[in-house]
Amino acid sequence: MDKQTQTELEAAAFRALITHLDKRKDVQNIDLMNLAGFCRNCLSKWYLAAAEVRGVEMNYDQAREQIYGMPYSEWKDKYQQEATPEQKAAFEKSHK
Repeated sequence: MDKQTQTELEAAAFRALITHLDKRKDVQNIDLMNLAGFCRNCLSKWYLAAAEVRGVEMNYDQAREQIYGMPYSEWKDKYQQEATPEQKAAFEKSHK
């Protein structure tokens, strides 16, 4: 496989992941962290890091908006729920 095709496939897979996460707003970031070790905020940081490497001017809020599909504050107000004691305990256990 040539490099261009690989890049296009990776980009398509990334867009599919973002679309999937957008459809699953019920899945909280702490759930993602507990199960997979990353969340939407991690994706935002990776997106920002990729932009910085390529000299694209962007800040963390702009990167988050790309991942969340809206300003983070809006997403948080609409969809983020308070973590349960069980979620918090699982997070502490998995991130020692």
